[in-house]
Amino acid sequence: MKPKILVTNDDGVHAPGLHKLAAALKPLGDVVVIAPDRERSAASHALTLHKPLRVDKLKPKVSCVNGTPSDCVNLGVMTKLAGGRPALIVAGVNQGENLGDDVTYSGTVSAAIEGTLLGIPSMAISLVGDGKKGLEAACRIAAKLAELILEYGLPHDTLLNVNVPDLPVARIRGARITTLGRRVFDEHSIIEKVDPRGKRYYWIGGNRDAWRERTDTDHQAVEQGIISITPLHLDLTNYRVFDQLRGWEALLKL
Repeated sequence: MKPKILVTNDDGVHAPGLHKLAAALKPLGDVVVIAPDRERSAASHALTLHKPLRVDKLKPKVSCVNGTPSDCVNLGVMTKLAGGRPALIVAGVNQGENLGDDVTYSGTVSAAIEGTLLGIPSMAISLVGDGKKGLEAACRIAAKLAELILEYGLPHDTLLNVNVPDLPVARIRGARITTLGRRVFDEHSIIEKVDPRGKRYYWIGGNRDAWRERTDTDHQAVEQGIISITPLHLDLTNYRVFDQLRGWEALLKL
């Protein structure tokens, strides 16, 4: 029996990258698509708790949900919607990079986080830029990684965040295991304007091209034409400062 693969995204069920990804994974297993009914970019790890979720079946093994990417994964795993428990969850191909701090906002990455929380090997695939040139490369690397994960699995509580340069396959310079970069946010990160009625309004996400100097980062890899593969761990505890902060315990008595 072929392994079941659940594919989702945050760009919505009609996004071309979603269906190209599903097609690339079909030789490896029984692929089921469950995706949001509209774009849910930057939805982060939100779950819909205050309204009912509805599922529309668009065609065999393709359904959409009026919720977030995390909702889609949750429904796919915890109900019969996917036709059985998936062996692998793949989120993407996202139109636009998810580098560095982006992983905390990204609905695509959060779908993979949700899968990992539910005990299923998961990865997120994103394409840098407008995605006009690199979609084939993104689908190829997704298929290669999926094959490896299905054979060898992933470490406990670990997911893969993959970013692919927007380049033709022939110009991709390989793949690299990377760390998360850190963006530099300043006053130019928010754009302030005035509408015709004289009222101020704001756009978040102006300057996003400045990075802190670090080594082996995801943004450095894609800038060099290399596919970035970053292992992310769900345990956010900072063990390096654990003992240092324990000294505060005696000061915190009420």
